[in-house]
Amino acid sequence: MYAVIKTGGKQYRVAPGDKIRVEQLTADAGQEITFDDVLAVGEHEGLVVGTPRVPGASVSAKVLSHGKGEKVRIFKMRRRKHYQKRQGHRQGYTEVEIGAIGGVPSAQE
Repeated sequence: MYAVIKTGGKQYRVAPGDKIRVEQLTADAGQEITFDDVLAVGEHEGLVVGTPRVPGASVSAKVLSHGKGEKVRIFKMRRRKHYQKRQGHRQGYTEVEIGAIGGVPSAQE
């Protein structure tokens, strides 16, 4: 069984036991969280697609850790104007382990 969830403005295809990195969440390490924004749920033969969300579906996950991603270097320049600007950014992330996918209606409905 798998699900497509939306968090932090991005969509992720997850299955129980997966470890994914999502945008920074306000939860402590070891805490259980629930993603209610489930866009689709699939099994072996069926796929339930929400409009826009699957009603009653949720995905539980456990927060493993927080961290910062790779540094992205930004360089801006205007030619012949003696303008150069260097900047860097490291986006924060939260690593979660997907638990159970619950509240799923059957594919025949």
